Amino acid sequence: MTPFLQFLLLLAIILFVAKLAGYLSTLIHQPSVLGELLVGLLLGPSLLDIVNLPFISNEFLGESIYELAEVGVLLLMFVAGLELHFSELARNAKVSALAGLMGVIVPVSLGWGLGLLFGLTPVAALFLGMTLGATSVSISAQTLIELKMLRSRVGMGLLGAAVFDDILVILLLSLFLALEMGGASVWAVIWVFARMVIFLAASVSFGLWVVPRVVRLIAPLPISQGVLTLALIIMFLYSIAAEFVGGMAAITGAFLAGLMFSRSPEKERLQRGMSALAYGLFVPIFFVNIGLSVNVRTLGVETLWLLVGITAVAIVGKLGGAGIGARLAGFTWRESIQLGAGMVSRGEVGLILASVGVQQGMVNAAELSAIVGMVLISTIVTPPMLRALFQRPKPKEV
Repeated sequence: MTPFLQFLLLLAIILFVAKLAGYLSTLIHQPSVLGELLVGLLLGPSLLDIVNLPFISNEFLGESIYELAEVGVLLLMFVAGLELHFSELARNAKVSALAGLMGVIVPVSLGWGLGLLFGLTPVAALFLGMTLGATSVSISAQTLIELKMLRSRVGMGLLGAAVFDDILVILLLSLFLALEMGGASVWAVIWVFARMVIFLAASVSFGLWVVPRVVRLIAPLPISQGVLTLALIIMFLYSIAAEFVGGMAAITGAFLAGLMFSRSPEKERLQRGMSALAYGLFVPIFFVNIGLSVNVRTLGVETLWLLVGITAVAIVGKLGGAGIGARLAGFTWRESIQLGAGMVSRGEVGLILASVGVQQGMVNAAELSAIVGMVLISTIVTPPMLRALFQRPKPKEV
């Protein structure tokens, strides 16, 4: 079987089992994303390891699936942004700032203390804390879309808090690395912050004034799916700019691109096209790939207690930290807990931070295994938590 046919076979398997697992998940009243995450774990090196089966000779197969998955998360965040409006997020700026701030401070502090308790050096303990401060909102966004709660007050506050969280964690990481490398200066920190401001200002200005005009120009032209293609191009450019210019996660750029297109008169057509493209191919691959990238077998006994500890801190830190921030901003306790639960998932952002720790020599193999396990567990528990918290209690019978 040629490498291309092996690639097609793997795609067929992933899409089939993802949709089947998602359907089975809905039968037990859970979001479909939960089934897709779990089946990815079964297909990965933890059990079947389908990328390395005996008849698979394509050594780049895993990397190809990973690249498709990365496109999937960008599309997912674009669709999430497309369902909102810039003014709606602006009205929730207070809760976004407070929940994002507390959602970083509390888990980072708890993680640092836990690392010291387990005998890590102060530097390694602080880095461990920063991995707990990250948030990947893609899982929560998909769950809220399924629950039809993305445009609720909690949903908009959650997305805004996740963007604020991303900015704060990147600032902390940049400052931390600068201090460790001995090159820290006030100007270095100011430059990190300035890059973010430049990206956000430029992307919003372009989206508010240029995008609507370009859409009006492209829409009437006899170009097949012209507006959809334009949206994809701008989404990719925003994602590149988020990382290259702003030093932020690419998903933040994709979310902002969707937010800008939400003002377009072509919004409904875009939603249909983007949703078909995303959920028909790329997004299921993204959720399954999370499991494909994790190997539970690497979790030895020596890392078990560290895994249990950081997972507990990861969940409690976000629930408590972001929840308290939302409460201070005027949310009810129920809404605050819902928002905090939506911030629990670490997803790909947590894995990115862990890889930085490995490259800088701040995380050893055992600690990396524990962090990866925490990322997996926090990602898997988020959908059922949100489902349970958003379920309305049944009225009592008289």
